[in-house]
Amino acid sequence: FPPAVFPLSCVVQNYSWGKVGLESEVAKLVVSGDPLVQIQPDQPYAELWMGTHPRGDALIRDNRIPQKTLGQWIADNPACLGAKVKDAFQGELPFLFKVLSVNTALSVQAHPNKELAAKLHAQFPEHYPDANHKPEMAIALTPFEAMCGFRPVEEIVAFLQTVPELRALIGEVAAEQLERSGSDDPRGVSAALRVCFTRLMKSEKKFFVDQLNMLVKRISQEAAEGKDTSGSNGDLLLRLHSQYPGDIGCFTSYFLNVVRLEPGEAMFLGANEPHAYLHGDCVEIMACSDNTVRAGLTPKFIDVLTLCEMLNYTPAPSSSKIFPAAQSQLDPYVYLYDPPVPDFTLMRIEIPASIKLYLISAMDSASILLVIQGTAVGTSTAAASEMSLHRGSVLFISANESMSLHLSSPDGMLLFRACCLL
Repeated sequence: FPPAVFPLSCVVQNYSWGKVGLESEVAKLVVSGDPLVQIQPDQPYAELWMGTHPRGDALIRDNRIPQKTLGQWIADNPACLGAKVKDAFQGELPFLFKVLSVNTALSVQAHPNKELAAKLHAQFPEHYPDANHKPEMAIALTPFEAMCGFRPVEEIVAFLQTVPELRALIGEVAAEQLERSGSDDPRGVSAALRVCFTRLMKSEKKFFVDQLNMLVKRISQEAAEGKDTSGSNGDLLLRLHSQYPGDIGCFTSYFLNVVRLEPGEAMFLGANEPHAYLHGDCVEIMACSDNTVRAGLTPKFIDVLTLCEMLNYTPAPSSSKIFPAAQSQLDPYVYLYDPPVPDFTLMRIEIPASIKLYLISAMDSASILLVIQGTAVGTSTAAASEMSLHRGSVLFISANESMSLHLSSPDGMLLFRACCLL
């Protein structure tokens, strides 16, 4: 009978925006999980992928299992997903679980819904590699900063009035339309916002570079004179410009909320929600897709027309973007992040130091367990031998299998468990 609970060795992505060397949470977790790994001090360690994605299929660290990767193992043992998950997602693991360490901003992007994803994939398979939607959720491990969703209109209007370079790009007609749009007409507001944002994103390259240079010069001078530049969102603008000089994405900070998450706080990004991660470390869980429509703060393929067409132009305050965790009714140490999509749920498990034996309970879904802090020995009737768990350990747990943790750390444990609760 093959082991149904086993450790994984996961794939690192070295994207250029990642934190470098051991400043990266990804690198720290990888080296804690496997001390033989060499971390290069000048290399970015951006993402750790825990799942079966073809560009990052996790390796199985159990030599009694003939399959080399998790994807191969699930293909040969689809019942491990759980009956409901197996049927609903055609025998595939429905989520990809990640750790991200963000040093410089990621592109301004949104993910299509299923209908648009299918259309984009059919038309441009080289840019949109699959037909799935890609809702995602990020939970902060360290203080985490991101842009997400359109700001309340009054904030955008205030920037239009204090940042002449922004107003020049959008044009007087569109700016006035937004200024006149009233809160009693949400569709009118969204329409005006769409026109303004589209005008910005489609402005002529030479024109917006000139305006951006004027703006950067003006704010730099004001900052040097000790003036308050917050009315022009000066700090973030200068930071984005230093990371992506001459990029239209620098102006998006006037339209999008800046959201700051404390460790344990989360944000959920549904289809068509514009966003860009700015800085910090998080765990992220998403539907298993690579479909991203980008429009700035990136050297990659950008698709401004599609992005401007698809976005959700509903303004909302940044506080509304924080997604609450619910303490489990069944287990006081479990906090559930259960988003409004079927593909994934995440659990944060905080075991206090006073607990020496803890049961990771069985559920009707395959799950992936990540240890952020603490040490334990794990035993399971479904594992061939006991497993040593410590910071950076990643385990696959088949559906309907449980595991006992014998804790040995003086300050408890922090774990995340990704699963699919249908």
